[in-house]
Amino acid sequence: MIDTAPIKETAVLIGLSTHSQDQDRTREYLDELAFLVDTAGGIPVKQFTQKLDHADSRTYVGSGKLKEIRAWMEENPTDMAVFDDELTPSQIRNIENVLQCRILDRNNLILDIFARRAVTSYARTQVELAQNEYLLPRLTRMWTHLEKQRGGIGLRGPGEQEIETDRRILRYRISLLKDKLEEIDKQMATQRKSRRDMVRVALVGYTNVGKSTIMNVLSKSDVFAENKLFATLDTTVRKVVIETQPFLLSDTVGFIRKLPHSLVESFKSTLDEVREADILVHIADISHRDFEEQINVVNQTLTDIKASDKPTIMVFNKIDAYRFTEKDADDLSPVTKENLTLKELERTWMAHENLPSLFISATSKQNIDKLRETLYQEVRKIVIVRYPENKGNLG
Repeated sequence: MIDTAPIKETAVLIGLSTHSQDQDRTREYLDELAFLVDTAGGIPVKQFTQKLDHADSRTYVGSGKLKEIRAWMEENPTDMAVFDDELTPSQIRNIENVLQCRILDRNNLILDIFARRAVTSYARTQVELAQNEYLLPRLTRMWTHLEKQRGGIGLRGPGEQEIETDRRILRYRISLLKDKLEEIDKQMATQRKSRRDMVRVALVGYTNVGKSTIMNVLSKSDVFAENKLFATLDTTVRKVVIETQPFLLSDTVGFIRKLPHSLVESFKSTLDEVREADILVHIADISHRDFEEQINVVNQTLTDIKASDKPTIMVFNKIDAYRFTEKDADDLSPVTKENLTLKELERTWMAHENLPSLFISATSKQNIDKLRETLYQEVRKIVIVRYPENKGNLG
């Protein structure tokens, strides 16, 4: 029997430690990069790090480190090298000349995942626009030539290089995609206006923290949920009723560290669901060792899209996966989140500085009733102020 399963590509991962990012943090970032590679269908096989004051302008890492990576890859044939930061076109060219393999940076990898995850026409259009804007300054490094989408007499001037024609085609395609998205944005804005009679709640959080699972639990729907990054790209909106109080609940695309600017721009309408929401439910994965940084990344993204001033319910999800290690809990060990029990965590800054805040498990449905009650109370606060004449009996 012939195995028709696609052969997975292998990748080495490369990151830098700088004065603002220590070695441990770099390793954590490379672990996330490994998860991205896995989500994209690849196999991370080796990590390389180097300590520098800043990235080398020519080759990102130093020339000696690049030779070390090349020597390892010669002994262990690998399909590609993935870097944890955005690379310039010249850096890609210089690194490619040394490593003699495909070079990807973090942005390119995230765009590839978005392209794989895009299901609807709207999501595909958003992703294609972001990809084309990313590719435009990097055309000279494309491994395959752009397929001619337009042709005809007079398009190419005398002596014009092929790359210039490609750039013109790409700019033309970008213009078409922007026009298409603008039209869709108008349609979606009209849809949002038609829903203004109801309070709108948006789920936000780092990617893979359980937003879609919580959406399914609260709305009794069947939104796609998977233990992969960016399982949800399209915004899903569902009507939820708690104790006769209806409201609209939306599940949005997850945020991530160093989210490519082109994606933020092209996913404008998706993010508008967050901007125009009355209440945000910020979900964090308490079982993740870097959940505090993930919270900060989400808060910064909310600030960037001007949505940080909204009433927010802080939800610490996956308490069923949180591990309290008894051996770390002796009196001599420093107090860290790893050696606090769940009850102790509920008394920390997380609960007191983020009010209201809840600790739940969406998969095992722990404290879901408390989440429903909190949502009900927060929605009622808005409804009573907005519609005092009927006390919120809007359906």
